[in-house]
Amino acid sequence: MQSIQQATRRGFLKSALLTAAPLAARSPAAALLQDRENAPRRTGKEDRAAWLKIVERVSQPVLEAISQQKLRATMPVEAAKGHEQDRAQSTHLEAVGRLLSGLAPWLEADPGNDPEEERLRRRYQEMARLAIRYGTDPKSPDALNFGSNQQSVVDAAFLALAIVRAPTQLWEKLDPAARENLVRALVETRNIQPGFNNWLLFSAMIEACFCKYGQPWDTMRIDYALRQHQEWYKGDGMYGDGPEFHWDYYNSFVIQPMMLTVLDAVSTVTHRWAFLNNAVTARARRYAAIQERLISPEGTYPPIGRSLAYRFGALQHLAEMAWRRDLPESVTPAQVRAAMTAVMTRMIAAPGTFDAQGWLTIGFAGHQPSIGETYISTGSLYLCSAAWLPLGLDTSDEFWSAPPQPWTSKKAWSGVDIPTDHAIIG
Repeated sequence: MQSIQQATRRGFLKSALLTAAPLAARSPAAALLQDRENAPRRTGKEDRAAWLKIVERVSQPVLEAISQQKLRATMPVEAAKGHEQDRAQSTHLEAVGRLLSGLAPWLEADPGNDPEEERLRRRYQEMARLAIRYGTDPKSPDALNFGSNQQSVVDAAFLALAIVRAPTQLWEKLDPAARENLVRALVETRNIQPGFNNWLLFSAMIEACFCKYGQPWDTMRIDYALRQHQEWYKGDGMYGDGPEFHWDYYNSFVIQPMMLTVLDAVSTVTHRWAFLNNAVTARARRYAAIQERLISPEGTYPPIGRSLAYRFGALQHLAEMAWRRDLPESVTPAQVRAAMTAVMTRMIAAPGTFDAQGWLTIGFAGHQPSIGETYISTGSLYLCSAAWLPLGLDTSDEFWSAPPQPWTSKKAWSGVDIPTDHAIIG
């Protein structure tokens, strides 16, 4: 009986080893390469089409409503319980300013060779100018609140960021009255004292916009914001949000993209802050490398810190560096495109992301009201548009034209031999 049992066990082990042998012979790297060959290969053209569908689905309710002066009448105000009335004072400016800041590079880009995309772009260019016209016209039912509440300096800055990113479409092509109203509205936010944190860059962004377009501007607000952020630098590409370090995505939501843009905007007028360029750029490249590595093989990123309801807006900095064609050497445009496409398509498809009328709801992956802080409302959510900056690149650019590539974590978790990662000093 014992010899029969031993023979049975030997037979089972032999069978198991033979069954497992092909799996052991197939290395993780080979598995990744084989899976990539067997899976449908999405081209850059297909990825761009997917991005544009997301752009249209997110943008259409906001742009259509304000272009018809119906934003206040139709946009819901979802907010933390008991804060709906307070957030209603700022949520409409949030929706417009944030949405346009992400759309701006695409609105500004040269016409391409896709007639369908060009029709959408021309329509949205006109709607965007109407949004500025009606949003800054005191007589419009959709006049936005500038300077009347603390939040307005934040979203006036995102609107200023949009104007800087799209000088032709969102400044030069504005009619004179709209341009005058825009300047007046932005000036009103000087009444707001920004917090001693990333908010300093909101005031700086508005002044940088004035500088770029020949308006009277306050150098002190820019100098103070830039110098304080150098003091708040914590190392390895990360700034503190004020004196303390916060493990969240504010280096991407605000700090690094706005520092880069402020420095660019003033550079044609003064070289006063040129000494910061090398350090700010080196840190920006490092943080872009970190952001790319944070995207998991499944197209997710860690839900760490506050303002997670901005969804894929957390990737603004990575998008910014791709749009600037200034990614770190270890990161290719094609792998950024693949990683960002994975994140956006996953998040946008989560059930409950949109309400029945097509407006964004509070959440990270779907509708998750408890994830919204007291300062979050419907308009806040449109900062997700910040991920769309690479749409400002022509379809012939490597970002869109190169074959798809796996991003860093996808390669690493598949056993591909990847280079070591290193911190930067300074």
